[in-house]
Amino acid sequence: MLAILGVTFPFFALVLCGYLAARREMLPLAAIPGLNSFVLYFALPAMLYRYSAQTPIAELLDTALLSVYLLVAAIMITLTILVTKRGRIGWNDAALGALVATFPNVGFMGVPMLVAILGEVAAGPIIVILAADMVVTSSVCIALSRLDGDAETAALPASARLRQALRKALRSVLGNPMAWSMVLGGVASATGFHLPQALDKTVALLGNAASPVALFTIGAVLARANMVSGQGRHAHAGWGSVWPVAVFKLVLHPLLAFGLGKVAQAAGLPLSDAVITVMTLAAALPSASNVSLLAERFGADTARIARIILFTTVAAFGSFALVAGWMTG
Repeated sequence: MLAILGVTFPFFALVLCGYLAARREMLPLAAIPGLNSFVLYFALPAMLYRYSAQTPIAELLDTALLSVYLLVAAIMITLTILVTKRGRIGWNDAALGALVATFPNVGFMGVPMLVAILGEVAAGPIIVILAADMVVTSSVCIALSRLDGDAETAALPASARLRQALRKALRSVLGNPMAWSMVLGGVASATGFHLPQALDKTVALLGNAASPVALFTIGAVLARANMVSGQGRHAHAGWGSVWPVAVFKLVLHPLLAFGLGKVAQAAGLPLSDAVITVMTLAAALPSASNVSLLAERFGADTARIARIILFTTVAAFGSFALVAGWMTG
């Protein structure tokens, strides 16, 4: 346990630094989008490209892992909506609540931390998991969030609104540089392509900046989300709608990942213990911080989403270490 905390503490400490910097206005709120853009468009794509290019293509095309992980995501989305909706909230809040319960912070936090804990063996599975969440999980939840309709689509039937939302989600995925970096890295892995030395060193420098800047940015984004949400129409959202989703994220999600992974393994699917460990630890991560940005964009309850992300990030300092100690002990 102490050994795991020794690895994870610096990651959470950098998140705290970013949070305090934004809350104390050492980092202006107007500067946070710039940090986010650097991570999203430069540092993380460089890191993901390098990991993908250095991982055997067979590991990047692990259909057994992809199938089990997406089944876990489908169960998480369904259960979260069933438990939280019940006529009290609309599809927009229910679906984005399901996304924050299902989408772990793999990109900004999980990739560097799981590689630090497990070594390079974690790179391939974590890239598969990140791709699944970016392409499938987020697209499904965004599509479900549009079932309520808005002023422009209220006259359309639900099926038409769903198709329109799926098209928008697909365009968002196609415009995500992290997705393209993984695709290009996979092509490089399959073909044995290597970047010229000077360009490779440039990409390596950007990739090395990804972890500290991304973690600092998570904290700043969380601080901004809580400060902004506290001023909006959802400012008085209660904590009663937060803790069930947070418990689903930190407890149910890793339990489902581990349990279904073991069931699939026993059924004959080619899932190794190492892959199940990566999937379980990924599910034990806190909620992805970018869901707060989606909540703002789609007019959901930003206070609720921001509080879930903040709660899971703080609680994961202990809960993730417990799961990691159990899985690696």
